[in-house]
Amino acid sequence: MSLTVGLFYNFKPDVVPKDVAPDFFAEFDSQKTVDSIAAALEAAGHKVVRFEAVPKTIFSRLDDIRELDLAFNIAEGVFGESRESHIPAILEMLRVPYTGSGIMSLALNLDKAMTKRVLDHHKIPTPRFWVFNSVSEIPKIERMPFPLIVKPIREGSSKGVHNESIVHDIRELKAQVERINTSYAQEAIVEEFLTGREFTIALLGNDPPTALPIVEILFDKMPKGAAPAYSYELKWIWDVPENPLKLFTCPARLSAALKKKLQDTAIAAFNATECRDWCRIDLRFDAANQTPHVLELNPLPGIIPDPNANSCFPEAARAAGMTYDEIVNAVVLIAMKRYGNKKFQEELGRPYYKKLSKKLGEVNAAKK
Repeated sequence: MSLTVGLFYNFKPDVVPKDVAPDFFAEFDSQKTVDSIAAALEAAGHKVVRFEAVPKTIFSRLDDIRELDLAFNIAEGVFGESRESHIPAILEMLRVPYTGSGIMSLALNLDKAMTKRVLDHHKIPTPRFWVFNSVSEIPKIERMPFPLIVKPIREGSSKGVHNESIVHDIRELKAQVERINTSYAQEAIVEEFLTGREFTIALLGNDPPTALPIVEILFDKMPKGAAPAYSYELKWIWDVPENPLKLFTCPARLSAALKKKLQDTAIAAFNATECRDWCRIDLRFDAANQTPHVLELNPLPGIIPDPNANSCFPEAARAAGMTYDEIVNAVVLIAMKRYGNKKFQEELGRPYYKKLSKKLGEVNAAKK
């Protein structure tokens, strides 16, 4: 075995407790996904040690964590406004190198409003937004630019975004803000709803990252009555591996100019929020389908192995000619290069990683 790699994750429970929202665990991973990532790491010659990212497990195994050469982090965290930063904070305290974005970037990108403030500062287009702690804060006189979309401020994987989240008047807006405030115990972020085409871009690497083939979400392929948004119902209820919907096209059909706009905007957002190693960025055009706006960044992108699950990052990687094992170990390779210590330099010299590095070079060349 070459390295001892810790795999940090959160499992989806079989039964959701009644005291949390039904989609509370949507971001967490299945046993199959965790097993597939572990198998990919083992295929590269590593010893894999698993850590479920819950306090009882983590704090009883600090000595085991200290012995790791590298941590592969996909842990979402459970509670708190910076929950995605919890495992990286522990790893940094114990001086264990880890894949992916750091503490600040993970905390920032989980908070949609803070992310958009940073994007605004860097003049990266993002939809206009408002944040409401309660319906009493909704302006009584100011004319809101409907349609709008209402989301929880600190959630991912379409949690809290339902078919009724697109609102067209004050009554609907108040109802959705109240739902978010009550069900998720957090502020509601209300965004201008853009009506152009929607895309997701998988980025891999650093300085600069490589944009994998662009995925477009096809709203005309949605079930009858579905709102034109990638909602929780669409992602987790209507589109299932047993009966997948044809929701994506990859590579997206775009002119060279629009493709470059999307890629440049995604990379600018990646850099502005100090992401590392990999990220998935969701963007949507304005009504004229000319200016891409960043909807959100996911620096802990999902990588469900089943192609029928319509997981966007693997979809883009497959279009680039990468296998599932190569996706996982490309993230490891990129993190090892970033740290650059002697042990990692020796690991990068192994035939496996030399071959994978060459493959990544070909992927980067192809996208140009």
